[in-house]
Amino acid sequence: MALPAEKSPIDDDNDLLVAVANSNPRALEALYLKYNHRLARFVARVTPRYENIEEIINDTFMVVWKSAANFRKASHVSTWIFAIAYRTALNSLRRLKNHSDVRDLDDDPPQTIDPVLATEVQDWLTHGLNRLPNEQRLTLELAYHMGYSAEEIAAITDSPVGTVKARMFRARERLREYLPALAGGRALQ
Repeated sequence: MALPAEKSPIDDDNDLLVAVANSNPRALEALYLKYNHRLARFVARVTPRYENIEEIINDTFMVVWKSAANFRKASHVSTWIFAIAYRTALNSLRRLKNHSDVRDLDDDPPQTIDPVLATEVQDWLTHGLNRLPNEQRLTLELAYHMGYSAEEIAAITDSPVGTVKARMFRARERLREYLPALAGGRALQ
């Protein structure tokens, strides 16, 4: 007697999305619970305002609810959801830029941090990343923190793969300039 094969997470996501397309609120809840934490970390890197994160995630899942039937399986469900979150976050940033209380990430004064402890190194790197243009920073975040390939990042950001690779290259070049200055002229050992 053969045992049934276990479903992969990709199949589970596809099944959940089919159920969402059939107006199953429990399936949407399952997707929300599965992706909420990852999306929160991702969106926190996009928007400078903490209070907007939950709103962006909720807006993202509203689009998932309304558009699930239009999913073409050209990518993984996770890539599709992150692409929606990315566009939703960008729209939120555009709305925020119209308000005077929005601070620009470049407005932060450069800080000198002694990268001795692991937390200090993380802070140091975060300050360097925050000085990058949004597209470059998000590309690095998607690649190195979230593990997406250049092709998946291209799908999420709706950009050509060549553009994604160019953003990664330019971001690494800028970090080579920024990080020594943020460390007070010292390089990491």
